[in-house]
Amino acid sequence: MLPVLTRADYNAPMLLTGRLRRLAPEWPVLAVAALAIGARLLPTPRTIDDAFITFRYARNLVAGAGFVYNLGERVLGTTTPLYTLLLAALAGLSGSENYPWLALLVNSLADALTCGLLAALGRRLTGRRAVGLAAALLWAVAPMSVTFAIGGMETSVCILGLTATAWAYLTGRPRWTAAAAALTLLTRPDAALLIAPLLLDWVARSLRARAIPWAAVGLFAGVLAPWVIFAVLYFGSPWPHSLAAKALAYRLQPTEAAVRLLQHYGTPFFEDALCGPRWPLVGVTLYLALSIIGGLAMIRREPRAWLVALYPWLYGVVFAAANPLIFRWYLAPPLPFYYLTILAGLNALAHDLARALRLPAGAARAGWGLPALAACALLLNGWTLRPDHGPQSPAPKMAWHQLELYYTRLGQELARRVTPRTVIAAGDVGALGYYSNARILDTVGLMSPEATAYYPLPADQYVINYAMPAQLILAARPDFVVLLEVYGRRSLLPDPDFQAAYALEQTAPTDIYGSRGLLVYHRRSP
Repeated sequence: MLPVLTRADYNAPMLLTGRLRRLAPEWPVLAVAALAIGARLLPTPRTIDDAFITFRYARNLVAGAGFVYNLGERVLGTTTPLYTLLLAALAGLSGSENYPWLALLVNSLADALTCGLLAALGRRLTGRRAVGLAAALLWAVAPMSVTFAIGGMETSVCILGLTATAWAYLTGRPRWTAAAAALTLLTRPDAALLIAPLLLDWVARSLRARAIPWAAVGLFAGVLAPWVIFAVLYFGSPWPHSLAAKALAYRLQPTEAAVRLLQHYGTPFFEDALCGPRWPLVGVTLYLALSIIGGLAMIRREPRAWLVALYPWLYGVVFAAANPLIFRWYLAPPLPFYYLTILAGLNALAHDLARALRLPAGAARAGWGLPALAACALLLNGWTLRPDHGPQSPAPKMAWHQLELYYTRLGQELARRVTPRTVIAAGDVGALGYYSNARILDTVGLMSPEATAYYPLPADQYVINYAMPAQLILAARPDFVVLLEVYGRRSLLPDPDFQAAYALEQTAPTDIYGSRGLLVYHRRSP
């Protein structure tokens, strides 16, 4: 007997077809998000040394030892409390202690979500869906994005917070804006370079409208307050000690950060690999012009878009003025917004030119679409199919972690000989501390406040930054001293008292940073 079909049975295929039709416009965004995840899972973890510091804080939290790097020492040596807590929560819930993979999974998802938000921002601010998709595609494969995602850094989560904050504000969602802004500040303090202008704009508009969004203000304060109160009570300050330590320990020329930033802003698509070392000056001029044109076009469409247009350049100016040692991951946060303004500028120029020449609409699309595709090709040129170290799967060329591999091997060797009370002094403490489980004397002072008293060193003791103070080692008397030879060439190694107190136990051949090996010294018996 045949089943009796009802009206609902006839309507079901039509309803399904309707849903699929509504979802169809989102498939390109989902495809780019999937590409972002794949581009990060393919290389597998290639963890950066600083990420291991966060991992050790998270591991101690899960073990019940508290928010500490060294057991019993309440020092806030990480600038990313939210990321640390997130990894600790995931490790506790999953039972996994594989923090490099936990970080990679978190970062892959974060970057996929960022791609979706970039697509939405581009469409809203330019009226062109393709502009947002192009920005998302560039971010999905950008070596500067993938490197720090697979490197275990908090960069991906921070950038997700920045784009989410901008999207929520520009779409008129005050509570989402407040929550996203507060969480992003807990991910990295330099997120304030986007959030502070946004809050000022928000306050000014609210005062003019005589409508203060008290619920959003309360939410912002409510998200930040628990961490601030905890940090004051637990560490004595919510301000990471590592920031002050870096300011003392590193010796820089007055314009060093500015030069590095100009090089970065002139080569957002790694053009120097094709165009040579003189390109950055041309590039920064070209992209500044496109960014201004794109920013103005976005502002005409949405007045609050000035926040998105200004952020990359405000970020660059503030960091150039502060002149810190520019680590590679400092260069990533403004890039998604930079891509967006450059593409918006290309789109505006192509549209205006096509209209002036009375060309068909297809010409305008090609006018900005072809350069966007060329930028994507340049970014892919920043990848290698077979890296010369680490896992042999395709990865960005800049995902260099040879030094971390040396420290990982050494930390694993030392783990068999040391106890948690053994003190190892080192300048690079991430992988070494994570794998050895020993007490670490961080000679730069990020986790060891006692080290800052020995800085700044005399200028003639520096070959490069991370010069190791001899008096610190002699006063602290660590059991082991681990350093690249270049770190101690003019400071620690020539000191006769150090040579009398410590014996060279091992030399790992390497010329990293112009060094003459990775050295391991052991304190002589009294």
